Amino acid sequence: MTAGKPGSGVRNMKQTVKSANKRTLSSKIWLERQLNDPYVARAKREGYRSRAAFKLLEIDEKYNLLKPGQRVVDLGAAPGGWAQIAARKVGAKGRVVGIDLLHIDPLPGVDFIELDFLDESAPAQLMELLGGPADVVMSDMAANTTGHKKTDHLRIMGLAEAAIFFAREVLAPGGSFIAKVFQGGTEGQLLADLKRDFAVVRHVKPAASRAGSAELYVMATGFRGTAGNEQPDY
Repeated sequence: MTAGKPGSGVRNMKQTVKSANKRTLSSKIWLERQLNDPYVARAKREGYRSRAAFKLLEIDEKYNLLKPGQRVVDLGAAPGGWAQIAARKVGAKGRVVGIDLLHIDPLPGVDFIELDFLDESAPAQLMELLGGPADVVMSDMAANTTGHKKTDHLRIMGLAEAAIFFAREVLAPGGSFIAKVFQGGTEGQLLADLKRDFAVVRHVKPAASRAGSAELYVMATGFRGTAGNEQPDY
């Protein structure tokens, strides 16, 4: 849709947000982006909890990550968009467990834990709920941004590294891992580390990721198992 000229009868469809006394510039920009984001509108139409659901859908359609009967762990699960997709894909014989420090409304087929994943008790609680080795560990975790690119990059890479450490402990041989990272220089080292334990490691950027964002995902498949480590007891 192109912007209309005066008297043309064509209306500019882009929505803008008027400034309010208590609204910061950053919140105004975020709200305008949400209002004009086609994935946000589509998520509402199709009953998904977040636009992020389409990222996982696109990745799964291309790489066939989620299969019936799998056990899946969703790290940083709020508001539940990824868990929603996973539960649908694994079906009634599968199991999905999610964790987030934010409250998540109940979702059929998913067990949620309201807890910071970095809490020392979190891994054991997730493993207990899972009831066996995981087939997929997925993380859409993101740290609160500071506006300083280097700091924000290091924060999200730290979360990705924590997710990888957990995945090595809980994944069954042949399992898969996917996590959000930011382009910024250190993600190459993260890929190199994953290649020691997984058969195939790649970067993926689904179309649903905003074009101007440094966000991308690292996906590792074919977990070889960690030499010298036994599978945890459940």
